[in-house]
Amino acid sequence: MCKIFDNNRGLTLIELVVTMVILSVLASLILPSARMTSVRVKEIELRRSLREIRTALDDYNKHYLKAVEEKKITASLNETGYPETLQVLVEGHDFGGLTNYKKRFLRKVPKDPFHPVQGDEDAWGMRSYVDDPDSSSWGGQDVYDVYSLSEGTAIDGTKYKDW
Repeated sequence: MCKIFDNNRGLTLIELVVTMVILSVLASLILPSARMTSVRVKEIELRRSLREIRTALDDYNKHYLKAVEEKKITASLNETGYPETLQVLVEGHDFGGLTNYKKRFLRKVPKDPFHPVQGDEDAWGMRSYVDDPDSSSWGGQDVYDVYSLSEGTAIDGTKYKDW
């Protein structure tokens, strides 16, 4: 006669312990990798944001110099050709009629993934044209360069604020 119910079906304590050890080892290998991937993605986003803002600043300066060259505007001694704030890159500028519209250089000011804040102006450290290259205080005349305000250290050992 065939038995329908077998009392010996199930897992032994040793099988359960071995399974838990294997799962623990796998989890200990995966979690640091997931954290590193998250940091790496934020670093890529920071580099992209810095490149986007710096390119917009350079484009603004090129348009300014072209407007001066074509005598659409007159250059003064105090003007450097860079925007007064980052918001000018979003709002646009017509450069004295160089274009028939306000030329916009950014749709919005990108966010710093390592230093999140609410307002756009406080999101980035800024340097004006007359500031020292390593200055951490903004002179306020114009925006020549931007940098991260994060005090964190990157995967490669450099500080985010030095990028």
